[in-house]
Amino acid sequence: MSPLTNMQVRDIETLIHPYTQLAQHRETGPHIIERAEGVYIWDQEGRQYIEAMSGLWCCSLGFGNLEIAETAKKQISQLSFGHIFSGRSHEGAIELSEKIKEISPAPASKVFFTCSGSEANDSQIKLLWYYNNARGRPEKKKIVARLKGYHGVTVAAASLTGLPANHMDFDLPLPGIVHTDCPHHYRNAEPGESEIEYSKRLADNLEVLIQEQGPETIAGFIAEPIMGAGGVIVPPESYFNEITKVLKRYDIYMISDEVICGFGRTGEMFGSQALGFTPDSISIAKAITSAYAPLGAITVGEDMYSALLDQSEKIGTFGHGFTYSGHPLSTAIALKTLEIYKRDKILEHVQQVTPLFLQRLSELNEFEFVGETRGMGLIGALEFVEDKRTKKSFESSSGIGAQAAKFCREEGIIARPLGEGLALCPPLIISTTQIEELFSALKRAVQKTHDWVIENNLRTVD
Repeated sequence: MSPLTNMQVRDIETLIHPYTQLAQHRETGPHIIERAEGVYIWDQEGRQYIEAMSGLWCCSLGFGNLEIAETAKKQISQLSFGHIFSGRSHEGAIELSEKIKEISPAPASKVFFTCSGSEANDSQIKLLWYYNNARGRPEKKKIVARLKGYHGVTVAAASLTGLPANHMDFDLPLPGIVHTDCPHHYRNAEPGESEIEYSKRLADNLEVLIQEQGPETIAGFIAEPIMGAGGVIVPPESYFNEITKVLKRYDIYMISDEVICGFGRTGEMFGSQALGFTPDSISIAKAITSAYAPLGAITVGEDMYSALLDQSEKIGTFGHGFTYSGHPLSTAIALKTLEIYKRDKILEHVQQVTPLFLQRLSELNEFEFVGETRGMGLIGALEFVEDKRTKKSFESSSGIGAQAAKFCREEGIIARPLGEGLALCPPLIISTTQIEELFSALKRAVQKTHDWVIENNLRTVD
């Protein structure tokens, strides 16, 4: 291993990195990125990579967009900060709220701004509690989330998240957060069970859970249209149709977490539209600004807004919000981002390049240790298995996902390891030529991973 550079040492001595094995990081040091443009990034040593994860599922318009940069400069010069507490406002927050209401797949009366997806989902919980108190239903407070779902890392949002690493030794989840099945047909279906049959079984399981918990205690259900950090899991056929039937039967508020799927990732503006269901509310962040500035939001329907009015009159205020809610810089960048999506026909572009993206992804199934490839629009994943016939997973201690991500870096692409697999989520502006470049490099990385498995005798089956 090469000796660490001065900047790597400075990093180790000053930063705590999210989602990092901290002890190992002290040995390896960080991968330091110096600049970025379009779908490419360059590290401190001058090596070029395709950023096949859009940073963290977020840089939808790629890097270094000068039009957005100019918008940011103009806004900072005109109004660098303006809060929306105590009835104050500014034009950017007003106009962006109007735009979100226009395009929301959920019936939206108002918009509430946050700074991140985690804060958006925390706010969803708080507003549901507030709403049910206003409506005289103080017992209706529990939230149902899903195993392997990802909804953030603040205390409440991490409780919604259904991943063990987000709970272990953090004393989570909070009471009142319960989890139902992960809708992964490849992993969890019974032998011979069709996607439609599997979806019906999961809906039946959800109904059993609701009955066990007490329908009068369940306030909401939250789901990503396509699971992101849990493995890019595309739900089986008719899944949301069956689930929403159950939710309506018991008057349970449906939240679509569109933090990853929103703003064109699936080829539709929102993932719920691509998957054919209408939520009561959405949580958004990431691509609303193409990650050029932090911003999150949730939509609020008329009935909930009416309850907020009633309670704020009773209490004397609506006691929730953030210093940077509706920040002028973030709202200006979001408005420019939405303008670019529409003007440059980004959704149409995604629809045009998706067939090639999914075709090249599916070709990786030819490898002996690739059990499944899956995706929709410009988001996809592959899962490594020891045995295709039995779908036996590699032991988590094998580190195959992390090793495959290292091989990807060697081949000039940045992919994200997710357990025993890899995720892809390239900028929406990626061209067909760049998709070919991405998958040619990925194929070489998967071949290296295959050879690494053989060389290290990581198979436990014949």
